[in-house]
Amino acid sequence: MPPSHIATVISHSCLNRSLSFFVSQVTSPFVSSKQSLVFLLSTFIITMAPVEVKKIVCIGAGYVGGPTCSVIALKCPHIQVTIVDLNQARIDAWNDPDFNLPIYEPGLVDVVKQCRGRNLFFSTEVDKGIAEADLIFVSVNTPTKKSGLGAGFAADLNYIELATRRIAEVSNSSKIVVEKSTVPCRTAESMRTILEANAKPGCKFDILSNPEFLAEGTAIEDLFAPDRVLIGSLQTESGKSACASLAAVYANWIPRERILTVGLWSSELSKLAANAMLAQRISSINALSAVCEATGASIDEVAYAIGQDTRLGPKFLKASVGFGGSCFQKDILNLVYLSESLHLPAVAKYWHAVVEMNEHQKDRFAKKVVDTMFNTITGKKIAVLGFAFKKDTGDTRESAAISLVNHFRAERAHVTIYDPEVTESTIMLDLTNYGEIPAESVQKNVKIAPTALDACLGANAVVIATEWDEFKTLDWQKIYDSMDKPAFVFDGRLILDREALIKIGFKVTTIGTGAI
Repeated sequence: MPPSHIATVISHSCLNRSLSFFVSQVTSPFVSSKQSLVFLLSTFIITMAPVEVKKIVCIGAGYVGGPTCSVIALKCPHIQVTIVDLNQARIDAWNDPDFNLPIYEPGLVDVVKQCRGRNLFFSTEVDKGIAEADLIFVSVNTPTKKSGLGAGFAADLNYIELATRRIAEVSNSSKIVVEKSTVPCRTAESMRTILEANAKPGCKFDILSNPEFLAEGTAIEDLFAPDRVLIGSLQTESGKSACASLAAVYANWIPRERILTVGLWSSELSKLAANAMLAQRISSINALSAVCEATGASIDEVAYAIGQDTRLGPKFLKASVGFGGSCFQKDILNLVYLSESLHLPAVAKYWHAVVEMNEHQKDRFAKKVVDTMFNTITGKKIAVLGFAFKKDTGDTRESAAISLVNHFRAERAHVTIYDPEVTESTIMLDLTNYGEIPAESVQKNVKIAPTALDACLGANAVVIATEWDEFKTLDWQKIYDSMDKPAFVFDGRLILDREALIKIGFKVTTIGTGAI
């Protein structure tokens, strides 16, 4: 059996072997009665048997905790699932009677509709949720630190510590505590120290790592049929028992061979490693896109050719203006900081280059826009289509569009933005850097349009910043007719029919192929 094995198999095999041992002792001089055997068996079962999880609470109602625990509620109708958060507005949105949820994710509304009020609940009563739960998911924000030691690289674990201390303070019974947030390696050790130091008499805490591997935009699909579920635990009998308890929850709908168990520290590091390697792949193809533009090669053709190599495969080989989202950059910087802390400067430099290439790609694309439009965009209107970091989500964290718009504003262009799922308030929060820049300053040259056609009206250029499907089927002839000439299109996501746009009359620039 490989090192990554199924928790329940371990538990059952250990149980069978140990039961056989106990039974063999009946004829031993050391066991004088059936009562002794019963005592031995009951002691073993208390120590080894996984706890049946009846109530789950998730601390944090964000992009990870909300969808994950909603799907658990759907697939495990016998388990009560409560998602708690101190943000009243967020909880109100989860409880919205018309299901205007705080997160846009395809399929999420259908899941919540089936479960909410049955065995899925959203609440601000954090203490009550913790006290009643058998198993607690900790799914709070772990942003990159903005100040202090490790600023710009290290993860800010303040919310993790606050949640951990609250669990210890409120709990009157033993709990399984599960790291769901992405955290630095050995964070569970800190959590365990806090819990043990503050535990009430009779309360015992087992800590597990259960990182998420969701892709926003396909999160529900990923939760229904994941590549794998990873559970990390201490390799103690108690740790393995807790691991088996969580594995039993997932086994309600996930094949057992996809439920992998590893050591606690390996699980924590595996999450950082997975995101770092995926981001590395994107930065690699983006670096090649610059070579293609300089040589006349096509990045789409190059990506297709290398993707046919079975050692590489085709995934994450789509060149773009750059990756975004809450995970990739944050997790790589976390890995950089970890490597530096471990006195591994060459390793830190290697991973930091992935982030540097991503920033270079965004800067390079913005410069291409200016250079192509006769080296100035001052006073010109730029229509930016898309503001989310990827399609099928309303999440704008680390979106390439933010960087592009800031570049255009610095060049004194007039920018009009359209995104089908991102609200005007969210866009303004991002562009004002959450209030650090006066809103009036941004609003002088940034407008939000209700439709893509409105955004493009009178524009000098259209920039595709997010790969929304609707942009592929726009009436591009109508858009061309409404724009100032020459009319430019800059496809930062490689989703448009380049030749068709050229026939209409557009001056087209795409990532990895250059302008015509």
